Amino acid sequence: MQGSRFAFGPFVLDPGAGTLLRNDDPVAVGYRGLKLLAALVGRPGEILEKAELMDAAWPGTAVEEGNLTVQIAQLRKLLGPPAEGGEWISTVPRVGYRFTGAIEQLDRAKRKPLPLPDKPSIAVLPFVNLSNDPEQEAFADGLTEDLITDLSRAPGLFVIARNSTFAYKGKAMDVRAIAEELGVRYLLEGSARRAAGRVRINAQLVDAKSGEHLWAERFDRGLDDIFAVQDEATAKIVEALLGRLRTPPPRNRPTNLEAYDLCVRARKLIDESPQTAREAHLLLTRAVSLDPDYAEAHRWLAMNHWMGWVHWGEAVEPNRRIALELARRAVAIDPNDAGCRWVLGNLLAYERSFEESDVEFAKAFELDPNEADAWATLSDIAVLAGRVEEGLEHIRKAFRLNPYPASWYYLTLGEAQYAARDYEAAVETLRREETYRTSSRRFLAASLAQLG
Repeated sequence: MQGSRFAFGPFVLDPGAGTLLRNDDPVAVGYRGLKLLAALVGRPGEILEKAELMDAAWPGTAVEEGNLTVQIAQLRKLLGPPAEGGEWISTVPRVGYRFTGAIEQLDRAKRKPLPLPDKPSIAVLPFVNLSNDPEQEAFADGLTEDLITDLSRAPGLFVIARNSTFAYKGKAMDVRAIAEELGVRYLLEGSARRAAGRVRINAQLVDAKSGEHLWAERFDRGLDDIFAVQDEATAKIVEALLGRLRTPPPRNRPTNLEAYDLCVRARKLIDESPQTAREAHLLLTRAVSLDPDYAEAHRWLAMNHWMGWVHWGEAVEPNRRIALELARRAVAIDPNDAGCRWVLGNLLAYERSFEESDVEFAKAFELDPNEADAWATLSDIAVLAGRVEEGLEHIRKAFRLNPYPASWYYLTLGEAQYAARDYEAAVETLRREETYRTSSRRFLAASLAQLG
């Protein structure tokens, strides 16, 4: 349930996949432009005020109105005029903008239900922000992500990854339908309100099969207690599902709440585009300076440097060296964080330190067998090392944990299928709309060539 696609003129917009196609060819539109177009197309004919559009494209960030004007002008240039004349996006003076074209909503084909795992399975749906301040949206998202991470580390649970649960953000759906699509039995849903130094969290655990509420609780605490609340909620959910407490090793928690907020905001930006990656770099650098012993901030900053030279065309050095130093520092701060472990393992593989890399990945899965991104990353490494069947097994496991993943999962699967000489499967995978934002075209061309 990745959401709907929208067709207008020769274009198809897929907000979930982050793509815009013109006559089936990808259009090079930036991250902010996509967010603005999705907001306008989602409500055709309605006037969207400038403030609302800026919230859609720059959530939680104060920006000048001129930035919106520039982005709208770029969108108009990319789209060109409609065949019948006029313009796709009209200006409503002193108020905002309106999408004037005719829209056809293209619903996705319903996926087959996924079978339930052989252990208690759960998905944490995005917590609803009940604060009057829209900037607290990132706080509610961060709370959701942290609960997913905490539950993933509990032995005996099968936990769906963040990317897949956030596909349901803002969607009104029956819990049974969501559980069926994700292949889980239990759902955690809730809300958060943060104001005046306090936080109020409502959470409830639902058995989607019977509709029964297994556990529900409200927490009303000082903001400084937010991580204690997370730990308490996790423990009670695990107890409800497994019948007894199984306490994983303690997590490293930030001591500075501003650093935590910065890290939460940066996680949304790190892999969208070179521009948003630079924004993430500034946020994470600030987080590390505010809290030098915050492992997760070091981990994400390491990934930010790695992506700079691997994906965004920045200089290999000093980015490679800095990334490795930051990843080692993250593991030193919190050796019990699976995320820090697999990020270090990935960077060690790029250094050709394969034995060390294997050790880090093994430790990561010992700490958190539900770490979908780690399984997908290890798949890529295994295929490059010639262990193709192992790579296929890893990426299939990643897809099960993350049924609606980031686009690079499909590239990794396509690479593995190509290496296994299953060229027809590779073509099917690499032709998916989700792959347009990756380097999939190289492998698609190679697969087609192999098929003659």
